[in-house]
Parts: sequence; structure tokens; C-alpha cells
Amino acid sequence: MSLAWELLKRETALAWGRGGGPLVSAGFYLGVATLLPLAAGPEPARLAAVAPGVAWVTLALATLLGLDRLFERDYEDGALDLLTLSPLPLEFVCALKCLGQWLATGLPLALAAPITEIALGGSPALAPLVLISAMIGGLAFAFAGGIGAALSLGARRGGLLTAVIVLPLFTPPVIFGGGALDAFASGLPWGAGFVLLCAYATAAIALGPLAMAAACRNALS
Repeated sequence: MSLAWELLKRETALAWGRGGGPLVSAGFYLGVATLLPLAAGPEPARLAAVAPGVAWVTLALATLLGLDRLFERDYEDGALDLLTLSPLPLEFVCALKCLGQWLATGLPLALAAPITEIALGGSPALAPLVLISAMIGGLAFAFAGGIGAALSLGARRGGLLTAVIVLPLFTPPVIFGGGALDAFASGLPWGAGFVLLCAYATAAIALGPLAMAAACRNALS
């Protein structure tokens, strides 16, 4: 357990300092909330209608900013070879890397999500559901995004390839999470969308490390 804890602390520290850490992602996230009213108009009713969907799309795009270096840095300096030889299974190592990414980037973005939703004119009563769903969706984004980061190891313009691979994987959480928030705001049943979001996150956490480990072994072979 001590080895796993030290590895989690290492990955969280690397993710925090990788490309500006959460500050860049949170700045992008809040920047969209600032610029959207200038483009769509300041009418509160219009902004409130698009607030849940915009918050989710922005969360997905902000998560992309830190994914390209999730495995690439360790691949370039040889640390990934050492991690494959550690007593911990490579699948567990990949899971810890994604968890560290979420702690450093996904969790701060989830905390910023209710602020963005309210700034766009959404109801404050929606804020708790926005926070919970953003935390769960952030886990889904981290583990699904890790698959794209691992598959693009060693490729030229890996960041672009990561985005191409990851964006389709990010679509279901955006649909489920945004749909649940929109239904809640409209007074409609929202549980189905939330349950589907949780199911997708669970599947990403369970299956993502297996795909990441296989992609890492393929890149190192």
C-alpha cells in the first residue's frame, strides 16, 4: 500500500505541474463562462437554457488540456519502463495515473462547475447536482482519456491523436450528464441520465486500465 500511495502522490504532483496543472484548465473553463454571454447575448433566459450543456462541453474540453502528457513524459524519460517492472501490476499503475490526473485537474474543474453554471444564469438549486455529476463525469473523462493518451504513445503530434481518439469516448458522459441536468432544471425525471453517467464512469474505471496497460506494453515492445 505504501508503494501505491507514493505512486499516487507522484502522479498527482506531476499532473498538478504538467502544463500549468489545474490553473490552465480552470482558467479555460471560467473563460468560456465569461465569453459565452458576449457571443450568445446577455438574456438570462437564453443563458439559463444552455448553461447545463455548455458546462459539460467545457468540462470535457478542459480535461483534454492535460491528457497528452499523461504517459508521454514517463515514456520519453524511461520511467514507464521502470513502472512496468515494479511490483504493482501495470493496470493498477495506469489506474493510479488516471486517479492522480483527476485529483489534480478533474476535481478542481468539478468544484468550478457550479460556479460556471450559476454564472451562466443557471439555478443555484442545480449546483449540488452539477458538482456531483461533474465529479463522476471527471472520473469518466480521466479514465477514458487515459486510453487515448496511451494509444498515442510514441506518435508524432500525439496531442492531436489523443483528441481524435478521446472525443468520441467523451460523448456519452456529456449526453448523460447534460441530459440529467437539463431534465432536473425542467422538473422532469432525471435519474435515468444520472444512472447512465455513473454506469459509464464505472465501466471506464473498470476497463480503462486494461486497455491502457495493453497500449503501454505495445508502445514499449
